[in-house]
Amino acid sequence: MSPGIYDENTFEDAIETHLLQDGGYEAIPSSNFDRERAIFPETLISFVKKTQPDKWEKLETAHKAGARKAFLRDLESALERKGTLELVRHGLRTTGMTIDLATFQPSTGLNPEVQKKYNANTLGVTRQLYYSDTDPNKSIDLALSINGIPVATAELKNPMTGQNVEDAKQQYQSDRDPAEPLFKFKRGALVHFAVDPNVVEYTTELAGDDTHFLPFNKGHNHGAGNPPHESGHRTAYLWEDVWAKDSWMEILQRFIHIDEEEVRKNGIVVETNETMIFPRYHQLDCVRKLVRTSRKEGAGNNYLIQHSTGSGKSKSIAWLVHRLVSLHDDSDDPVFDGVVVVTDRTVLDDQLRNTIYELDHTTGVVHGVEGKQGSKSEELADALEKGKPIITTTLQTFPYVIEHTSGLPDRNYAVVVDEAHSSQTGEMAKEMKQLLAGRDIEDDDDWETLLAKSAESRGKQDNLSFFAFTATPKAKTLEVFGRLPEDGDKPVPFHLYSMRQAIEEGFILDVLQNYTTYKTFFNLAKAIEEDPQVPEKKAVKAITRYVELHPHNISQKVEIIVEHFREHTQNKIGGKAKAMIVTSSREHAVRYKKAIDQYLEDHEYDDLKALVAFSGSIEVDGIEYTEPRMNDGIKESELPSKFDTSEYQVLVVAEKYQTGFDQPLLHTMYVDKKLSGVQAVQTLGRLNRTHPGKEDTFVLDFKNDEEDIYEAFQPFYERTTVEETSDPQHIYQLESELNAFQVYTQQEVDKFAEAFFSPENRGTEKSHAKLECQIQPARDRFMTLPVETQDEFRSKLRSFLRLYKFQSQVVNYADTELEKLYTFGRFLYKQLPRDPQGPSVEFNDELALQYYRIEKINEGRIELDQKGGEVSGPTATGTRSQDEDEVELSTIVDKMNEALGTDFTGADQLFLNQLKEDALEDDHLRRSAQVNSEENFALEFDDTLTDLFVDRMDQNEELFAKFMDNEEVQQIVTEHLRQEVYQESQESEA
Repeated sequence: MSPGIYDENTFEDAIETHLLQDGGYEAIPSSNFDRERAIFPETLISFVKKTQPDKWEKLETAHKAGARKAFLRDLESALERKGTLELVRHGLRTTGMTIDLATFQPSTGLNPEVQKKYNANTLGVTRQLYYSDTDPNKSIDLALSINGIPVATAELKNPMTGQNVEDAKQQYQSDRDPAEPLFKFKRGALVHFAVDPNVVEYTTELAGDDTHFLPFNKGHNHGAGNPPHESGHRTAYLWEDVWAKDSWMEILQRFIHIDEEEVRKNGIVVETNETMIFPRYHQLDCVRKLVRTSRKEGAGNNYLIQHSTGSGKSKSIAWLVHRLVSLHDDSDDPVFDGVVVVTDRTVLDDQLRNTIYELDHTTGVVHGVEGKQGSKSEELADALEKGKPIITTTLQTFPYVIEHTSGLPDRNYAVVVDEAHSSQTGEMAKEMKQLLAGRDIEDDDDWETLLAKSAESRGKQDNLSFFAFTATPKAKTLEVFGRLPEDGDKPVPFHLYSMRQAIEEGFILDVLQNYTTYKTFFNLAKAIEEDPQVPEKKAVKAITRYVELHPHNISQKVEIIVEHFREHTQNKIGGKAKAMIVTSSREHAVRYKKAIDQYLEDHEYDDLKALVAFSGSIEVDGIEYTEPRMNDGIKESELPSKFDTSEYQVLVVAEKYQTGFDQPLLHTMYVDKKLSGVQAVQTLGRLNRTHPGKEDTFVLDFKNDEEDIYEAFQPFYERTTVEETSDPQHIYQLESELNAFQVYTQQEVDKFAEAFFSPENRGTEKSHAKLECQIQPARDRFMTLPVETQDEFRSKLRSFLRLYKFQSQVVNYADTELEKLYTFGRFLYKQLPRDPQGPSVEFNDELALQYYRIEKINEGRIELDQKGGEVSGPTATGTRSQDEDEVELSTIVDKMNEALGTDFTGADQLFLNQLKEDALEDDHLRRSAQVNSEENFALEFDDTLTDLFVDRMDQNEELFAKFMDNEEVQQIVTEHLRQEVYQESQESEA
């Protein structure tokens, strides 16, 4: 076989031929290249003369015969100062005017003149471009230009000649001088591709050996690489699709941009680092598919984007929002009148502003709801009323706009949700839909109309589209936002960038590659003669707590942790590695921190220092501890930056920093807390950030076995589906079962709904009495039922409320009978007496720890399967609670000696006390409590409480999530705090 059939030139021929025949390119010879200026001057001047003859005429009038020389001089100067991207996108300012160097496709087809100029663009492809003025023999395999300005280069390698993409990368690193005009950052080509027939990588900045390449591959079977292609070149998508004229021009116009990062020292900006951002393949593919489908389908559809940590979600969201806000359909009508971005990451506001300014040079497009002047909800309502194009807010704040506006015009909205949490399928998302759908209460709405609107609002809205981004979709999220594939009956994400692909492409680390589990063996003895009767479940928890907090247990684990860190972790990442200890409660965290400090002192170790993170204060052994007190006065807000210094190596946490904490130097995690599901993935995910020198991670787990962690991670490793989709008929089954208890009558449900939805009753004194009048008979009947029947009814009702709230997001029942029962049931459930709890159980002197041993059980990689995973959703029926049996303490001790029990946390009550103090410090709330009845005070307090929760959400993320997601928890917490705040406010007035 002739070498020419498979050598590098043949590979180049295939690419060039396609670009010239089908890609919209023209061949430009290397001889036309001005090596000093790094442009093709004749091609550029030809474009300017053809598309802007009047401007070229002005140049000639100003400079006579020197017009060409003056233009190229000004161009070269501007390229050095502003860079290629700026000039290609926004033109060259010279001689009192702006000369366009390229024309991009307009958002609509209403301007044929712009379309004509767009067609006049010359996309050039040059083989073997001899680029160097100082070394004339040096050439690059391929260069792409727009109107004579190089925007991309490529080194092409063919494995059949013994070279591949790694050789292309090496060529850029060792044989391409970054000082050459063609390769100079910003001033030269924007992106450089290393290509072989199988994979593509790229870089936006050449820096010798420090040049960093990123994969630009489609992915194959949810992993790295590329699928087979009919041409035989797996990377053919690069020149057939990505480099095609319309695609490439869109990338230059709408995707590439420069990020600026300020470097501060002592609060002062000392330098600004710039990075040229080019989209990774999955980002480009995702945004384009979302835009294309939205243009075709219009408003009123949901999209779930399952993108792993390390996928660059912030960039994807910014690009998507920029496209959606100017998206027009085939009739040149806007698809959306505005975009609302829902996120808890304040940094996204700045990223959106900066990205959109880079792309359009426009300001004031993004309105972040901050509440600096008045309430956030009023500010949000005002922004919506004024038609701000892009609004960023939090889901917790969004629904309260309903209180401040009587409705909106009939507009189409795109709602982009950053990290789709389950609360977005609850009441808040329902109220969001009500507002954006323009279905707020009208003056002439009667109660039946309002009831129908309430039922209808729970389903899909024709003028509202959700774009939900998450790495770990739950079953609820999949059913609400996912889509049914053509070949299946279970909802799947609209777009996927899997955890597996992110790991294989090197964007995150595999946190399961080095996983060691320990197990604790112990034996307890009853240390008293009596054998008291105790509630079994509570006693098990109390004994577990006794063992876990026992000084010997903690001291043994501390010894393992400290010695492991000093021997194995300390020298990782060039001696900068850090570790996190995850504990199950604030008391655990306090005892761990004290035990570590004591161990370090006893062994005279001065090369390790620990910090602790927990909320509020807690009393341990008669001493009150706070995070700042235990950290030598470091403020809570300063802890992340202090932990980032070389002074501290270990961070002990309790219900803090287990989500959203980005510390690339974090190498090792010691886990002493039960983890499962999404919580396990998110907690261990703190380790997956990449960093130079951080090739591996390590987990030492005292509480979870390998099977627990495998089951938690497997559903999210590749594409996630639901275990079983919800059956819409289940809700009718529950309705029938509830009716059979005969606790309420249909007449009571109907009258309650009429009173609840009646406009004239809203906000009046009589409304509460009317509602109570219909609820009380049902409550009275409930109280006459046997205890077991009460338990069963309570459980069935809770299941109905939970399932309807969820399924009505998935299935548009538009069933007023179900809506009536749901509304009636919500209020009835709140009035049903709770299960008797009984006194708590604690053990101190009653027990003795006779035997204790901690042993390594397994170590090595936890292998995940290369297959999809399933997550389970809510069930249709509840389980009836049983009365807790009382058994002898000795019996429980025996059981506990067989297996260690479950965790216990005491942080919640303290968090609620802090919320109460916040409320009492609110002068408006306190005065309201002093002048109103408790019923009227509730109207104001209940809404304000959510704002207080949001303000402190990072201090107790688990309780915050329960409050937002679980109506029962929300009701209990609200009633408890409302009563305490009301009573204390009354007492202070007296």
